[in-house]
Amino acid sequence: MNRIYDSVEPRVIDDDMLKLAVGEQGPQEEAGQLAKQEGILFKDVLSLQLDFQNILRIDNLWQFESLQKLQLDNNIIERIEGLENLTQLVWLDLSFNNIKVIEGLDTLVNLEDLSLFNNRISKIDSLDTLVKLQVLSLGNNQIDNMMNIIYLRQFKCLRTLSLSGNPITQAEDYKMFICAHLPDLMYLDFRRIDDHMKDLAEMKYQYTIDELKHREHLRQAQLQEEQAQIMKLEEYKMAFVENLNGSFLFDSMYAEDMEGNKLSCLPIVGELLEVYKDKFVIICLNIFEYGLKQHEKRKLELDTFTECVQEAIQENQEQGKLRIARFEEKHLLNLSAIREESELLAIEKKIVECSEDITELFNVLMTLELQLVEQLEETINMFERNITDMVGLFIENVQSLMAQCRELENHHHEKLLEISIGTLEKIIKGELDEELPDDVRTFFADKDTIVNAVGASHDMHLLKIDNREDELVTRINSWCTHLVDKIHKDEVMRNRKRVKEINQYIDHLQSELDNLECGDMD
Repeated sequence: MNRIYDSVEPRVIDDDMLKLAVGEQGPQEEAGQLAKQEGILFKDVLSLQLDFQNILRIDNLWQFESLQKLQLDNNIIERIEGLENLTQLVWLDLSFNNIKVIEGLDTLVNLEDLSLFNNRISKIDSLDTLVKLQVLSLGNNQIDNMMNIIYLRQFKCLRTLSLSGNPITQAEDYKMFICAHLPDLMYLDFRRIDDHMKDLAEMKYQYTIDELKHREHLRQAQLQEEQAQIMKLEEYKMAFVENLNGSFLFDSMYAEDMEGNKLSCLPIVGELLEVYKDKFVIICLNIFEYGLKQHEKRKLELDTFTECVQEAIQENQEQGKLRIARFEEKHLLNLSAIREESELLAIEKKIVECSEDITELFNVLMTLELQLVEQLEETINMFERNITDMVGLFIENVQSLMAQCRELENHHHEKLLEISIGTLEKIIKGELDEELPDDVRTFFADKDTIVNAVGASHDMHLLKIDNREDELVTRINSWCTHLVDKIHKDEVMRNRKRVKEINQYIDHLQSELDNLECGDMD
């Protein structure tokens, strides 16, 4: 039975409720009390219990980005929502609420245990992304269709399922049907499934399961093919030549070209158009293949650059670690000597020597960093020149190929205009043997009309070619600019971080020495 509160007002999840819950559920020992005084960060909370709170709507949980366990049972929640940011959630209890539809769980890809027991759910769906789901509790709902069981076959990790209290359980061979269709299930309705039941179910539904597996195999093959096509398209986009491996650009030129499509029925124009298309597509394919080759070259250039940078950083770090190890070996001995020394003058002398050693180490580490900065700056500048030249050459050659497309269009335009004017002359003289559709004849009212129609078609085709060229050039230039900018910014951030690390380390050493000096002086 669902929880319904008549005398208590529905509540919302606000900061006061969350702070109280986190405080009550946190550690109670001294460390816990200290955490309460300093303030508990919601982003660090791993478990949250909000049961029996008369909550109507899930809200205000976006800060709990590390949450792994969430208990929202025994409320009056009607919709699953507001959980998008809880991507680390492993355990979710929404039992004893008023939920009708499974939704809002798409981002919870780490969820293993989900309880929707005692709600108003009539269909099992919208769980596709929960690939780690092991336990699913849907007892005491309104599920009445056995096809819901087939939906659950996709969850390969599912081992425990509860459906007791649903109309579906009244179906003949309910348990055997589930055992046959979910062969990896271990527990059904709180009872372990024995091997004998599995064997009987397999025999009874063998033909059905074989058919189902066959369809699933075909569907999986189709999905894999679709995924492969998506990956290919992404690769083509990264090479800036998507939709150039066929007639897409040519077809797009005529997709909205009313005049061109009508004029294609003129004598000889159909054959002329086929020849034009074949040549045009060949040029597009040349651009496409050239683009993929250049993309591979750019990837190789970037990979080589990244490898060089990492090698330089690693080599520099090794030198730094070696210098630090030598220093610390000597430094520890010096500190021990200072602690054992009893004469004040000798102590002061040793402290000065230690301080000089620290300063020397600082200079050495900063010199190493400066050398690395200069080395990486040279490497980055060389990469920038190389990648800019590669992009420039790519653009130049693509523009040359696009110019060939325009030349084909110009040639076709001249031929079409020539044929159209010749057709007009035949119509005027009454010598045209072919019958033209009425909407095409309207173009042949006079010479200006036909010239304008052919010109409009030509202009549209050139615009499509120009736009595709501009798009390619703009995108690759933008990619190149952003890549180089990011590399420069990453190097600045790396340098700042390293300098900060060196200063913090040196400050720690100097502070340690200062404290030692103060202690000895006392």
